[in-house]
Amino acid sequence: MTVEKELRGVSGWGMVAGLLVAAIAVVWAFVRLTHESNPFPALACVLFWVLEAACTAGFAVVNPNEARVVTLFGVYKGTLREPGFWWVSPLTTRRLLSLRIRNFESGKLKVNDRDANPIEIAAVVVWRLVDTFEAKFNVDDYENFMHVQTEAALRNLATTYPYDAHEDQGISLRLSAGEVAERLKHEIQERLSKAGIEVIEARISHLAYAPEIAGVMLRRQQATAVIAARQKIVEGAVGMVEMALLELGRKNVVQLDEERKAAMVSNLMVVLCSDRGVEPVVNAGTLYS
Repeated sequence: MTVEKELRGVSGWGMVAGLLVAAIAVVWAFVRLTHESNPFPALACVLFWVLEAACTAGFAVVNPNEARVVTLFGVYKGTLREPGFWWVSPLTTRRLLSLRIRNFESGKLKVNDRDANPIEIAAVVVWRLVDTFEAKFNVDDYENFMHVQTEAALRNLATTYPYDAHEDQGISLRLSAGEVAERLKHEIQERLSKAGIEVIEARISHLAYAPEIAGVMLRRQQATAVIAARQKIVEGAVGMVEMALLELGRKNVVQLDEERKAAMVSNLMVVLCSDRGVEPVVNAGTLYS
């Protein structure tokens, strides 16, 4: 398979100087030959001027981070990559391609994640051309090809991972940004490798549940957060109750039987785990009445 090859053109400024010298010589010869009766030398001068005018069509300017793909009668001759002013055969076709780094942001796609939950997802891809032959001749329109393949890779990625991981070690679209971005970049690069495109970076720019389930999923996330917070509160409360009983026993502040210890533990757990202020009840009698 043909790959890109660099083409070295003739210096444009040298060609301008050569054509200028040749034009002056032809003008001088034409003036000298106008008094002769033979018309063929003058006709030759006119044809040479026409040839010089045709040669001016071979000039090409290459700016930084640009390239020109050169073909001659359908045959690929090479790519002008070095910035400058060049001259190539005027019979060639020179197509300009940009090598600059570019961004592409996909539209919001509505797909189902691994758990079959409808979500909205979009991505930003940073890319550039690295092989002008593949970009020009392997695909019909490399920019449209990149857009379509990026959206296809994004859809496939969304079906591979869940929106939220229900396991602590699981990868999810929302919580595993680094891993998901690396997987997305790798998958897009595989699809664009035949189009001469290098993917520099790919990241998810928008991620949300679809509107029809957003409210339900929000309540689910809130419930999960409440449960996690309650677990932390209970763990802390148990530790504080245990510490209180140990300190009371070690310092002999009060002697409690098992029944009163249970009552004390119950009261402390209510105080420590309640989500609202508690109202204490003052016992005016003895400990047992």
